[in-house]
Amino acid sequence: MKPLAVTTGDPGGVGPEIALRALDALGPEDAVAIYGDQNWLADRAAALGLAARIRRIARGAEPALGAGEIGLVEIGARWDEEALAHRASRSGGHAQVLALDAATDAAKSGRVRGICTAPMSKAAAHLGGRDDFVGHTEHLARAAGLADDAVTMMFLGPRLRVALATTHVAVRDLPREVTTERVQRAIEHLAEALAQLAIAAAPIRIAVTGLNPHAGESGLFGDEEPRSIEPAIARARAHRLVQAGRVTLEGPLGAETALRFAASGEVHGVVAMTHDQGTVASKLLDWGDAVNVTWGLPFVRTSVDHGVAYDAAQRGTVDDRGMRSALAMAQALTREHR
Repeated sequence: MKPLAVTTGDPGGVGPEIALRALDALGPEDAVAIYGDQNWLADRAAALGLAARIRRIARGAEPALGAGEIGLVEIGARWDEEALAHRASRSGGHAQVLALDAATDAAKSGRVRGICTAPMSKAAAHLGGRDDFVGHTEHLARAAGLADDAVTMMFLGPRLRVALATTHVAVRDLPREVTTERVQRAIEHLAEALAQLAIAAAPIRIAVTGLNPHAGESGLFGDEEPRSIEPAIARARAHRLVQAGRVTLEGPLGAETALRFAASGEVHGVVAMTHDQGTVASKLLDWGDAVNVTWGLPFVRTSVDHGVAYDAAQRGTVDDRGMRSALAMAQALTREHR
């Protein structure tokens, strides 16, 4: 069986713990390969009663695993005292990027069928010498040979399914970053994701927000809507899913209106123009249950919707609900590739 890859994120945060605790959500019919410090993971897995399922694996040699098996993939970086100290560190930052890169290599080569990632620290990545790291989404796009904006960050939850036209962008730069091409890509990627997940009977309704208050109020508050967003919606109407009547598009709407429609179930998904337009709503409506999905990669990638939570890791108050949701989403998106 081709396993799912699970990366443990920053070892000083909650990532390693939630990655192991959530494994029973997969059920006995599936298999995973976990990337991190093999010895630490083996000891903790044994403490959680998982020792009988463990199999140690060398990096680059991920084999097909048996149903229920947990492969521990050695990344070549031990989690020392500094890495485990519940703060951003050089050692932890180096280790977390090594784990992600190892899993990405396995996904690109087809040794695993998708990646589910625990949270990473951008600050720790920089301390570890990776100044180019701005986030999972962009890092994975680059590893796949794609531009940062060739993929779409989505948060898919039970009440809100939102795709972001832009991600980690300073607010002052948004007017030039909200381009027709990016908005069109986000619309089409969300349509494909919701159709693959069969989120609703046809038609699946998607609302597209404006960038400005009240979607610009006919140009009173900016021209991004007629200049970039409306043309993107028009172009996306040529997509095969829209043409086939499986998806309908509305907008640009004021963000408050589009998100209210989503919360009430009047639309099935929203394309938001900015990071905070989408994520504030997602965390309010679906905290702990939303899954971060990167669409447009040549492999599946899902993740939790929260950060490294050094404080929770230090207190031992770890909640693995988000990781369970992320694993379940990865299963749903890769079921045919086992």
